[in-house]
Amino acid sequence: MAEELEIKLSLQPGDRVKALRWLLAKPEAQAGSKKSLVNCYYDTPDAELNRRQAALRVRQAGSQYIQTLKTRGEFVNGAHRRDEWEWPVSGPSLSLGLLAETSLADCVNLGRLAPVFETNFTRQVIMLDDGKAVIECAVDEGVIAAGRQEKLLHEVEFELVSGDPSRLLVWAEKLARQCPVFLNLISKAEQGYYLAGMAVMAADAGGKHDDLDRLLYQLSHAWLVRGGVSLEGIDLQALVVKAEACGLGQSFATVAGALAKGQPLEDLLGRPELGQCQLGLLANRARRTLGT
Repeated sequence: MAEELEIKLSLQPGDRVKALRWLLAKPEAQAGSKKSLVNCYYDTPDAELNRRQAALRVRQAGSQYIQTLKTRGEFVNGAHRRDEWEWPVSGPSLSLGLLAETSLADCVNLGRLAPVFETNFTRQVIMLDDGKAVIECAVDEGVIAAGRQEKLLHEVEFELVSGDPSRLLVWAEKLARQCPVFLNLISKAEQGYYLAGMAVMAADAGGKHDDLDRLLYQLSHAWLVRGGVSLEGIDLQALVVKAEACGLGQSFATVAGALAKGQPLEDLLGRPELGQCQLGLLANRARRTLGT
């Protein structure tokens, strides 16, 4: 078992190339592989895995196949922290014997597992080494498909390989100054379950315990369901004060004003203020927590 720590940003379709070019031009960057990934996710008909906040897939990359089991984990300063198990397998079929070695065997009927949805995309990997951390950056473009339902996929993921975890947020902030981004708490698997009509919405974002975390979760939920952003239980004025303290007062006032008026989230996704405020407020909170 390994632990995965990553920040995921959703992009508008027209901004993927801009983000990719900027990342590749950085002196800390080295272009990695470009590959097509075909991912089939499995669950039982009544979504036992999803209800237990786990995701199971078999990924094909060229002639190689990897079976992966992930937990939903927790949300920490903009990043997802998850437990992850990976096994090389000989083909596209699920290997139940490998799962028998995990805790799933005690609580899920493995014989009922079947394909539920796919996430198929092209991934350009860029390795970032800034002297404080080594980060694998993945720029993804493709589609999530469940039956006849499809959703386009345009994402950038920053995953920590080694070093200082706070550098994930630093790099995400840098990218947010180059093109509009959206800090997204919804994983590819959660999007697939939603398309398949098997979503099990969590009561919170995992580790959510202040106004900022609550806002980030509600933004991500609205993004998934293409609905309005609920501000119930969120002290927007308190966040305005925090935004002003870190030089984001005007930008956050624009975002908060639009949300308070019930403006659809989609109207904000193409604006740089949204992602800059999400990441800037998280970075400021992290600095306060560390006392720097």
